[in-house]
Amino acid sequence: MSTYTSEPGTRLAGRYRLVDQVSSGTGWTYWKATDETLARSVTVLTFVTGFPRVAETVTAARAASRLGDPRFSQVFDVEDGEELAYVVLEWVAAESLLDMLSEGPLDPPRAAALMVDAARAIAAAHEIGLAHLRLDPACLHWTAGGGVKIVGLGIDAALAGPDPKTLTESGEGTDDPELIDTQDLARLLYAALTGYWPGQPDSDGSVSGPARPALLPLAPENGSGLCTPRQVSAGVPAGVDDVTCRALFQRPSRHGPALSTAPMFADALASAAPPMPLPFSTGAAPVTRADRIGRQQDGRSGPYPPEAVPIPGPHPRPGGRKPPGKRSAAVSAVIAIVIVLVLAAAGVAVWSISRNTHHTATPAPTRTHSPSQTAAAAVPLRPVSAAVYNPLGSSGDDDPADAPKVIDGGASTFWHTSYYLGHSQFGNLKKGTGLILDMGRPVRLSQVTIQFGASCCTQATLEVGNSNTVSSAALSTFTPVQSSSTAHGSTTFDVTKQVTGRYLLIWITNLPPLAGSPDRYEALIYNVAVRGFTAGQSG
Repeated sequence: MSTYTSEPGTRLAGRYRLVDQVSSGTGWTYWKATDETLARSVTVLTFVTGFPRVAETVTAARAASRLGDPRFSQVFDVEDGEELAYVVLEWVAAESLLDMLSEGPLDPPRAAALMVDAARAIAAAHEIGLAHLRLDPACLHWTAGGGVKIVGLGIDAALAGPDPKTLTESGEGTDDPELIDTQDLARLLYAALTGYWPGQPDSDGSVSGPARPALLPLAPENGSGLCTPRQVSAGVPAGVDDVTCRALFQRPSRHGPALSTAPMFADALASAAPPMPLPFSTGAAPVTRADRIGRQQDGRSGPYPPEAVPIPGPHPRPGGRKPPGKRSAAVSAVIAIVIVLVLAAAGVAVWSISRNTHHTATPAPTRTHSPSQTAAAAVPLRPVSAAVYNPLGSSGDDDPADAPKVIDGGASTFWHTSYYLGHSQFGNLKKGTGLILDMGRPVRLSQVTIQFGASCCTQATLEVGNSNTVSSAALSTFTPVQSSSTAHGSTTFDVTKQVTGRYLLIWITNLPPLAGSPDRYEALIYNVAVRGFTAGQSG
């Protein structure tokens, strides 16, 4: 097949009008273009005559088109005719991780949130036999809609040439695509936490893995190898540092084995630093590095690497640090007005809180005791154990090892269900799952406060019983005492039913969507606090 060098204004297939170059390398160019048939912006990849890897790149694009996951840039069209070859992809108007790092590292919770979502997206690609093989900070974007977007799946690796190899703990290379992507995810996490790129030094001094992104210095060494993220930045939590090293260096620690797959990496990182929503811009679309890059020469950067060279300069990110002393009088006036409004809103909130001491998950039934009488009589009840209660599913589902974390009092530890595809009711695989808390003795509940994940909504019912046998028959013996169909964040259940039992069952029947993954569903619970009455206590 033949190709040709394109220029702005060129129309491909009578509909794709090339507007401006986004990035380029030896023999290829990414363009921002307009699909004049559908009146939308697209990305077009063209090749120069004689580029030797056209066939491999077109094949990779066709393979990537099989993945209809919104977390990846979609492939719209592929042409490999004798006269012309090109690839048309989704235009991604969102900041990349490289953009975010232009003013320094991300806060650890924010970095962890981004990388957990990215790892779960890569895991979905691996499930159908696809791999990226060339992840770097310019490939990973955070959209204004609140989700990750990964560009270049398989395509960037095809453009770059032979599959990259990564190093195992023994120093030997591997061409396992899942391991390559997992170590590259760890590199991205390292960069997000520190602002440095952790290239893997070889015996000849070269660096394995994706080339160092422009504007990111290589990570420092400590005499025995690369410094860990925590050695570079003392603000990195020890647990996140451990997860990064177990994946990047492929070595176990006292906390667990080496992390060799994307699901292992995502689960370990989520446990070490629970994800939190990333801030994003509202209003106008963000100005991305892709919009700033003009005609370029060989290098590696831009939203569609490898090899593209970014235009240097400051690139603000949401929540980023701003230079001091640059506010105009108008901006200062606006800030003053906002402060006044915030103080007024705070006053209203304090007045409201004084009238309503807590939010209930559902309208509370009529009480048999007045609120003051109940509050005076109820006492905190501490469960002695917590376990997954899954009579309708398979053994090992829904993270049984982390169930005790809901009663450990920690703000950063949590339990989560497995994630399910396609339907909020456990992917239509079962009707529900739960956590069972052993209160140690018969109790009567007054109030239960559960810290769910931020995503709405979890549908949950509190039930009381006297058996912890895991079976459908035993499940039917529990008595429901309160429920919510909109549980998220801190949700308080007021209980007025006069039911006594040793076991509290939190029975979940509907799951919220994962952030940025509307077709995947998972519930999280951080903490459970129980108040009520022990046997023989007056209520």
